[in-house]
Amino acid sequence: MQRLMVNVAKEAKSPTFCYVRLLSVKANPSPAQIQRSGSINVSMTSPGFVYEPYAPREKIPFWRRCFTRAGWKRTKDDFLLELKSAYAIAKLRKSGYSKKQFYGEAVELYKEINTHIASGDKGSLRRCVTETMYSALKNEIKSREEVWKSIYWELVIPIQKIRTLQARLIGVDRDNLDKVFVQLTLEFLSKQKFEAYDSSGAVVSGDRHKEVLVRDVWVFEKSMFHPGSYWRLCGRIKV
Repeated sequence: MQRLMVNVAKEAKSPTFCYVRLLSVKANPSPAQIQRSGSINVSMTSPGFVYEPYAPREKIPFWRRCFTRAGWKRTKDDFLLELKSAYAIAKLRKSGYSKKQFYGEAVELYKEINTHIASGDKGSLRRCVTETMYSALKNEIKSREEVWKSIYWELVIPIQKIRTLQARLIGVDRDNLDKVFVQLTLEFLSKQKFEAYDSSGAVVSGDRHKEVLVRDVWVFEKSMFHPGSYWRLCGRIKV
């Protein structure tokens, strides 16, 4: 299989979409391939970035929101952000999206990815995350293993809370509104157990018998136009 390196540029001219443009394609096709096809077909499996990473909106007093120019602008900005999320969720629902079902899948994926990170199983981890996220996690695992030989990690089920913070669409074709990626930002509040060991097996951090309350904000991504596509982790937001 030919490896293609795709460079993209972000555009954000639509109130409900972010579009990406292909800037260049680096490949090494044979002369026979070029002669037969005349071009290279590119299939983008992920935009490679988190569109408008979630950040909590600072609360402002009612009087400032209603009686100042800054408040009016803030109200307009808040409305546009909510509109983007509503539009993305509406498009998801047309494809059969169910929040209850998705939350179940998200919790399983959250548990699976954390388990692979804890065990250092990069092969299994690759299937659960985007290419950009995989590169970051691989480096994270490498750095951790230089300090700790192994770790124990456990997710206490059921988790305390899960909710959607925002939804975004990323389009790749202005002439076809169905060619989009959707990104859902979720907040997980859960109890976890953790313990780290050195090369001799001695405990150097954590306590596997103690439950710790952890809050994570993760971004999941799915293609709406690739057959057989599924949800993958594409980003983590620091909280």
